[in-house]
Amino acid sequence: MEEKRKHKRLDIDVSVQLERLDEDGVTTLKYCHVDVKDISRSGIGFTSKVELANHTYYDTKIQIWTKEIVDAVIEIVRSSKDEEGVYHYGAEFIGMTDTDALKIDIYQIFNDL
Repeated sequence: MEEKRKHKRLDIDVSVQLERLDEDGVTTLKYCHVDVKDISRSGIGFTSKVELANHTYYDTKIQIWTKEIVDAVIEIVRSSKDEEGVYHYGAEFIGMTDTDALKIDIYQIFNDL
């Protein structure tokens, strides 16, 4: 199967905090813990026991391996639920600083060594 991703996925142990962004720019305080399965410069895959709707936006704080916090806005682009009731999500980064994207790139370089 041909790889369609622009950026390589990385398996990573990080913690993520999500805060819902509504259409009118008001944030809804809905924090939930997720387990990250993979991350790349363009997106993130994670699981959660909380149901999130497709095409919703979240302000995220991702604590990476260096204990630094990466701030990003994500859009949920796909979701599924397994037999145990765990939701699996794919999300795209739609807002991230170049500095934070570079942190993910640097991790990828070290991960490839």
